[in-house]
Amino acid sequence: MSPHNSKPAPRSSWPLPEVRRLIEPSLDSLGFTVDELTRTGKALRLVIDRHTGVVSVDDCQRVSELVGPLLDQADLIPDSYTLEVWSPGAERPLRNRADYLRFTGFLVNVRARSGEAEVVVEGTLEKVDDQGITVVGQRKTGKAREVRTEIAWPDIEAARTAVAL
Repeated sequence: MSPHNSKPAPRSSWPLPEVRRLIEPSLDSLGFTVDELTRTGKALRLVIDRHTGVVSVDDCQRVSELVGPLLDQADLIPDSYTLEVWSPGAERPLRNRADYLRFTGFLVNVRARSGEAEVVVEGTLEKVDDQGITVVGQRKTGKAREVRTEIAWPDIEAARTAVAL
């Protein structure tokens, strides 16, 4: 069989929901949450967040030292793998209403639909409610003044926290 016709070996499935259920109680007791758990090649990538505050490099190491032995003992992952523990980063995605509520008062960048167009709004996340969010920013052209933008939930394409430079 030529290399062009050969099929890659099937990738074994990793039981990510079971891994999450195994590690969440221990992380929660230390003040962390599982923000994301994914497989990337031969790496198990665990993105953690704190209930309050920001995640440090020391936090990532501490979680790695806790989770590694838990996973080894449970033997849930059939292949050899590398455990990667990450923080969500300075510009973290806002994925659900809880994220928006948590980051009220923070600088955000929101990509949203406005009719047929797409707009980007950057400013302070002022309000989160059943209808959507309100972002307060500065007008970029002309005389500087505060601009309040209300964005309905269905119009939000993507959002993330932002860093002011």
